[in-house]
Amino acid sequence: MTDPGTVPVHEPHEQGMSTRLNWLRAAVLGANDGIVSTAGLVVGVAGATSDQATLLTAGLAGLLAGSMSMAAGEYVSVSTQRASEKAALAREKRELKEQPAAELEELVGLLEARGLSNEVAREAAEQLTEKDALRAHARVELGIDPDELMNPWHAAWASFLAFTVGALLPLLAIVLPPSGVRLYVTVGAVLAALSLTGWWSARLGAAPKGPAVVRNVVGGALAMAVTYGAGSLLGAVGV
Repeated sequence: MTDPGTVPVHEPHEQGMSTRLNWLRAAVLGANDGIVSTAGLVVGVAGATSDQATLLTAGLAGLLAGSMSMAAGEYVSVSTQRASEKAALAREKRELKEQPAAELEELVGLLEARGLSNEVAREAAEQLTEKDALRAHARVELGIDPDELMNPWHAAWASFLAFTVGALLPLLAIVLPPSGVRLYVTVGAVLAALSLTGWWSARLGAAPKGPAVVRNVVGGALAMAVTYGAGSLLGAVGV
């Protein structure tokens, strides 16, 4: 029981928290993609040659191609989503202007579907409509927060940077150590980084961390094994 002389401490529900968590999760996954794809590329090339310049060139090419591809894909995806959301908001705004009574009844029905009684739903709908009808319909009917429409440029830059940061680890690990140990250093560094990104992605998604780490590590190890085998085979036949 709460002491009547104390002020209860409420759990903070900061506006935009879910959006920031989604951004952070996307950044972790983008970095993970950069680690795996670049590691697979440089390890595959290392199976065919030990020339440092060749490894550096392949790694840089993979880093730039991957980061640009991620940025372009994210820009197109978010732009499409943003355009759809803005169109839905414009349509809702027009309907509220042309048929406000019907829209009010629709909002009442939506609130009832969420478990409110008819009386409570009607009172809530009337109050929400009086305060900001468009915002109420956007959130309840469309599931859109008008204040948090994603920016495609922000998404593109975030994807570019996340992929680049992830890709730098296997690239540096394959070119900086001596030739005799560079493959072992790269594999070790990549698997350690994948363990970390798997742990973080599970933590952000409130999922079990052990299975997420194992999936991440096994997937990365398999990717490196396959590309290294392909590179060794091509190098042996002189392709």
